[in-house]
Amino acid sequence: QTVVGTLMTNHGLAGWLDGKGMTLERTRVGDRYILERMREAGFNLGGEPSGHILMTDHGTSGDGLMAALRMLAALKVSGNKASEALRRFTAFPQCIINISCEDHSIISAALDHKALTDAVSEAEASLGNDGRVVIRPSGTEPLIRVMVEARDQAAMDKTARSIAGVVEGLVSA
Repeated sequence: QTVVGTLMTNHGLAGWLDGKGMTLERTRVGDRYILERMREAGFNLGGEPSGHILMTDHGTSGDGLMAALRMLAALKVSGNKASEALRRFTAFPQCIINISCEDHSIISAALDHKALTDAVSEAEASLGNDGRVVIRPSGTEPLIRVMVEARDQAAMDKTARSIAGVVEGLVSA
């Protein structure tokens, strides 16, 4: 079983799925990329942190009502309470810092800059399997998104502030 998510899908979900013998496959941000991957590989379940949940056996658009009905049916079959079933998944603390920049060429240059790639590499080495870093341009706004997840809140905060500082320095230079 494979669930399709995006680069922004919480790392805690990947670990939870792994513990169930399942995998999380990530795509670019956007439900169209999730659906594209689901169709390519024949996967049935995918979604984004925004709440778009796709189940290709019931349609190709994000349908929260259908997802809720499927969840209720699964709970009835399993005999579990929703509070018990949902308690089993623990999301990693996640921080997203948005840095504005109107000039797309500056955004591109910042994302490719050695200072940023070095900072991200150092952060990823420090976090190891207990966190991750995603730096990406927004697809809808003139800004760079810095997303950091870590099992430890303090490590997440420190890492996010540090990397955001590098990005801010690059776009304001």
